[in-house]
Amino acid sequence: MIRVELPYHLRTLARVGKEVELHVDGSVTVRSVLDALELQYPMLRGTIRDHVTHQRRPFLRFFACGEDLSLEPSDTQVPEAVCSGSEPFLIIGAIAGG
Repeated sequence: MIRVELPYHLRTLARVGKEVELHVDGSVTVRSVLDALELQYPMLRGTIRDHVTHQRRPFLRFFACGEDLSLEPSDTQVPEAVCSGSEPFLIIGAIAGG
């Protein structure tokens, strides 16, 4: 099982807690995690990625094991710790600061 932590506004929309668990078939990539999330929670379609291009929305970031995967290709494998469920895949609302 893959653990995914969502930001507050997406948790509210999906009516879930801070973390959801997903089953991903095949290789575990950023794309496959997001596909599984949107399949299990259809109300999130279009909120994390664009409907047509499947590009990440500008104010969301993806992290796994302290690595920023936001700008990596969507077929990038996530770390083994995420695949095993010991670490979550994080979807975070972008934060500005100085």
